[in-house]
Amino acid sequence: MEKREQLYEGKAKKVFLTDDPDLLIVSYKDDATAFDGQKKGTIVGKGAINNRMTNHIFKLLEKEGVPTHLVEELNDRETLVKKVEIVPLEVIIRNFSAGSFAKKLGMEEGIKLACPTLEFSYKNDDLHDPFINSYYALALNLATQEEIDTITKYAFTVNKVMREYFASLGIELIDFKIEFGRYHGQIILADEVSPDTCRLWDKETHEKLDKDRFRRDLGNVEDAYQEVFRRLGIQ
Repeated sequence: MEKREQLYEGKAKKVFLTDDPDLLIVSYKDDATAFDGQKKGTIVGKGAINNRMTNHIFKLLEKEGVPTHLVEELNDRETLVKKVEIVPLEVIIRNFSAGSFAKKLGMEEGIKLACPTLEFSYKNDDLHDPFINSYYALALNLATQEEIDTITKYAFTVNKVMREYFASLGIELIDFKIEFGRYHGQIILADEVSPDTCRLWDKETHEKLDKDRFRRDLGNVEDAYQEVFRRLGIQ
């Protein structure tokens, strides 16, 4: 597969065209940002960890009936993926109170919720990804009702599979953000699953093993990412 010109560069990844119009190459960077890009830095080795972890998790999810954009891992940092039209919704599942959710509702972090919550944000950097509901999504033509139903079903499946999997590694899945895309009329999981997009706490010590270490200047950021990767046992 021939890698051609760069199509796009985001905060965490570069995307390249290939000689197949249906396929792209995603290249993961070590760059780290927080607070809508106001805080910037580098997490050494993050790109390789996030790439390989995403592919590992996506393979698990595909076995459980969640279609993904994964085609083939090319090397530590690059993966061949299906070219999708991203649905402009950030899909957030929460199992415990943390981050903006805890702050907004005046809760301590780490309180187990009576059931998982699902929320949508309008994927728009200029507007800082505002919180919306499914009625907004329909009114703004961001997605159809059928697409929202499919996304909701897949999101809760992703949560169930990942919670159980991470629990087996001694990790609590606090919350996470995922994105979906349209591929020849089908809704499939895209983007990534990594310590950048998930809150992951050690089940025993509640130590944060995710990007919050970077956001909150907690130190040992690289060590946290490496610890998650070590527990995954990817060869």
